[in-house]
Formats: sequence, structure tokens, C-alpha cells
Amino acid sequence: MAEPASLASLAAHNQGKFWQMHDAIFAMKAQITPAKLDAAAQEIGLDMLKFNADRNSEAVKRKLTKDLADAKAAQVSGTPTLFVNGRRVKDRSLDALQKIVDEEVAKTK
Repeated sequence: MAEPASLASLAAHNQGKFWQMHDAIFAMKAQITPAKLDAAAQEIGLDMLKFNADRNSEAVKRKLTKDLADAKAAQVSGTPTLFVNGRRVKDRSLDALQKIVDEEVAKTK
């Protein structure tokens, strides 16, 4: 259900409600269904005609295809993946993250 969920998120974005849909989808955990996506869209107040048209549109499908291509090019295979100034963060401990941020800030001086 990753693709339908992604299309639903992009369609919600077109109405300024990406994060509300994001949160609703993550609350579903691994039990995402088309009916639950529709219910979430209604619950967050989306215009359902526009939502359904957008998530089935070629423009939204192209956006998803581009996002997938960008992720592949950046070697992102899952979420969350974190980058700092274009550098992929592998160790997400506070100390390691602070070190990378400090190094990137030092480059600007």
C-alpha cells in the first residue's frame, strides 16, 4: 500500500494538508487500506472530489515517479533517511549528528 499512500499524501499536499495525511497514514501502521485512506482524507477535511481526481492524476503520478528516482539517485532505500547539507547521516546519535553539523558550519567560515 506504499504507492496508494504516497499518492494520497501528494493529493493531500495539493490541498495544503500533507502533514495531516502523513500523520493519519503513520497512525494506521501496517494496516493501510483504500477505505482507511478515504476515511483519513474525509477526517482531515479534504475536498474529496479534488482528492480523488488528484491521486489518480498523471501529474501526481509523475511527481511520485520523480520522488522515487531522486531517492534512488541519493541511495535512499527507506525512511527516515537523514542528510545534513547533502551528507548522508549514518550514525544518528546526538554526538555524531552534532559533529557533522559542526563540520558543515565550519566550512562556511
